[in-house]
Amino acid sequence: MATKKLGFGLMRLPLKDQNDPASIDLDAVNQMVDAFLERGFTYFDTAYMYHGGQSEKAIREALVKRHDRSKFTLATKLPSMFLKNEGDQERIFEEQLENCGVEYFDYYLLHNLNVSYYEAVKRFDSFAFVQKKKEEGKIRHMGFSFHDTPELLDEILTAHPETEFVQLQINYMDWESQSVQSRRCWEVARKHGKPVIVMEPVKGGMLAALPEKAEQLLKEHQPEQSLPSWAIRFAAGLESVMMVLSGMSNMEQLLDNTGYMQNFEPLSEDEQALLRQVVKSIQETIAIPCTACEYCVKGCPKNIAIPKYFSMYNMDNREKLRTGDPNRWTINELYYTNMIKTFGKASDCIGCKKCEQSCPQHIEITKWLRKVANVFETQSA
Repeated sequence: MATKKLGFGLMRLPLKDQNDPASIDLDAVNQMVDAFLERGFTYFDTAYMYHGGQSEKAIREALVKRHDRSKFTLATKLPSMFLKNEGDQERIFEEQLENCGVEYFDYYLLHNLNVSYYEAVKRFDSFAFVQKKKEEGKIRHMGFSFHDTPELLDEILTAHPETEFVQLQINYMDWESQSVQSRRCWEVARKHGKPVIVMEPVKGGMLAALPEKAEQLLKEHQPEQSLPSWAIRFAAGLESVMMVLSGMSNMEQLLDNTGYMQNFEPLSEDEQALLRQVVKSIQETIAIPCTACEYCVKGCPKNIAIPKYFSMYNMDNREKLRTGDPNRWTINELYYTNMIKTFGKASDCIGCKKCEQSCPQHIEITKWLRKVANVFETQSA
């Protein structure tokens, strides 16, 4: 199957209720899946935990039941964070086959390996489990997604040369980041000769809505080119990158992405230099580098809507920086007041740090929740 470099990430699907990640708008997903395939793209990426456990079932209805199995490539992931007892892997894998309605997965990943979850993977011998499923014909290619240091990535790839590919967070904001370390992780994958699948190329939508100065830099160079196109073309142009995933939430995003990726052109040297200017401009305005993946939300004992609050805080901070008025009222205060009627307040945090153990961005979540509370709860009191 000839493949284009854009994959459909199924973790930010259109919803009927924006406060309920499980309320997937299946009619909208059907239309998006059809358009994606019609434009010659074939790669779909889901996971056991996405959309409150409903993403795999949604792709069964929208894709598997409605299209020939030979016309698409399907990837999903074994949730390393859910492995607690012997037998969990077999149970979850069989459940995933049923959820997706398939007899095999084209790509199967150990999900979100970091220093904590790698210990669980070693304890349950997960690499051997996945290798066995491959030998049984239930998996075509095995790999893992990764959110940690390049040193740990090197350790894992050295210990498991059977790994066929790695999925890394790569985008132009995180390329030289001291926390995510996109470039250094990419270099480790190349050293081991492993193809790379890119996740979060638009950093959870952050690079689709830039500060005014950063947006102006790009629009002056290419007025007709969308902001996400810069991010996805950056990732797709890297050596060894076989696929770039985009978590598309509506048809407009899908048509834009598939439009410029039909006949992909890497960034020129001048455009690379321009992005470095954009990074400096963005860094002046972003307080919390949250991508809204929502890994932090599951298991929060106080049901705190962490990514939503961080987004409000970032927008509030950006507006105050733009106007130079630290006491300026912004609409985000109203949004916060409305949101805490459904979810726990930022100040409800008890500091258990379960969220921080799950955060791919290594954000000090409890510290930032205190700042969110200080901004929004003090002002609304």
